[in-house]
Amino acid sequence: MNPIYSILVASAIVLFVSINGCSKTEELSVDDGDEESNVELTLTDTYDKVRNGARLILNYDGQSNAFKGTVENTTNETLKQVRVEVHLSNGRELGPTTPGDLAPGEKREILLTATSTDFDKWTAHPEVGEGEHGSGEERGEHEAEGGEHGGEGDREHDGEGDEHN
Repeated sequence: MNPIYSILVASAIVLFVSINGCSKTEELSVDDGDEESNVELTLTDTYDKVRNGARLILNYDGQSNAFKGTVENTTNETLKQVRVEVHLSNGRELGPTTPGDLAPGEKREILLTATSTDFDKWTAHPEVGEGEHGSGEERGEHEAEGGEHGGEGDREHDGEGDEHN
């Protein structure tokens, strides 16, 4: 085989491996996109998934009866209106947290406190964009009706959780 050809092939392989390796971020979890997980976690489990570029890591703390963790932008672009929800096995929902933009690589602390303890499983997810809960303007209208998202039974969200950033 021609030595120049061998060098070109070897260089192409090294270049391909270098480009491919540099273009991928190390993620422990897979981006679930728009899919919402139906898998319920126990109170000792950790939620660690990426959805639409937002990585949510969340645990339940029994002492404070709250879900604590972080949401992080894993993309190279700003994620708009990022918020987090927790769904409890008793049918209650905590959140969503106050929507906010996340710059690339930015991480935000999440704290959602439950007012009841009659649950033994939970699931969570980050949301990105206008999506399911509408704009802040719409949210403001519902706050006047009794809580962050209206009165109990009025909407899917009953304002049980709090967020502290």
